[in-house]
Amino acid sequence: MDREATIEISYPGKIISKNHYKYKGGIYTKPEAVAWGAELGWTVKELCLDEWKLPLNITVSGRFKDRRSEPDLQNTFELISDSIEDACGVNDKHYRFHSGTVEYGEPPVLWIKIEESE
Repeated sequence: MDREATIEISYPGKIISKNHYKYKGGIYTKPEAVAWGAELGWTVKELCLDEWKLPLNITVSGRFKDRRSEPDLQNTFELISDSIEDACGVNDKHYRFHSGTVEYGEPPVLWIKIEESE
């Protein structure tokens, strides 16, 4: 039996992109992006993905205020994959990412659908 789960998580805006700022030899990621990733990680941890059949198919869809606030969904994948890896220990080489559907309205959310491979 193939397992699947869909997670709905708020979309706080472009702060969740994996944007690193270099400073004195280090890397800085916005605290809001770190907090969002931790929230996603704890939600995903409840799914026990380490017991799922790999590779995982991950589809990201979303609802955004308007076209100007719509991100490139590909840009969210790195932060999503890092959050899953940190929480569950499943390396991102075992993910197959797909861009899903986009709609417009309020409140802005992301839907992250995780499925076992067939």
